[in-house]
Parts: sequence; structure tokens; C-alpha cells
Amino acid sequence: MSDHTNKHVDEVAELEAKSATAARLFDVRRIIGGLFVVYGIIVTIAGITASDADLKKAQDININLWTGIGMLALGLFFLVWLKLRPTAPPTPDESE
Repeated sequence: MSDHTNKHVDEVAELEAKSATAARLFDVRRIIGGLFVVYGIIVTIAGITASDADLKKAQDININLWTGIGMLALGLFFLVWLKLRPTAPPTPDESE
């Protein structure tokens, strides 16, 4: 191969690597999981610090606590799913 062809092959390989990195970085599971974990922590803290008046409004059910725990569980599920089944880099056939 000529130097010109090798240069294009190297550029294509570099662009494919950047594309795979961007796909992993912006995986929707990471975004959804992160948001649910953050909001789950906030709502769980609100549930832990709920007053008696807040509980009476909700018929003595600590809605914030249970919702926060559910949000935390869902967020952790998405993040564990991302860790166990990461986004595969695109194959040369898919990128065409």
C-alpha cells in the first residue's frame, strides 16, 4: 500500500475509535440511571426527614421514602445493566 492509503486507513480507524467512545459515553442507560440515582437520593432523604404532618397527608404512608427507594433501585438497575452489557463498538459493516 502507498503512504496515502495508509494515512486514510489510520484516519478511518481513529474516527471509528472516537465514534465507539462517543457511543459509550452517551449511552442512554448511563443518563437514565444517573438521573434516577440522583433524584432517588434526594427523594429518599425527603422521605427520611418527613414530618408527622407530611405523613398524615398521605394516610401515614411515607410516599417519598418508598418512591425514593424505587428510583434508586431503578437507577442502579440501569447502571448495573450498562456495566454487565456495555455498548459494543460498531463493526465495519455497520458503519457503512
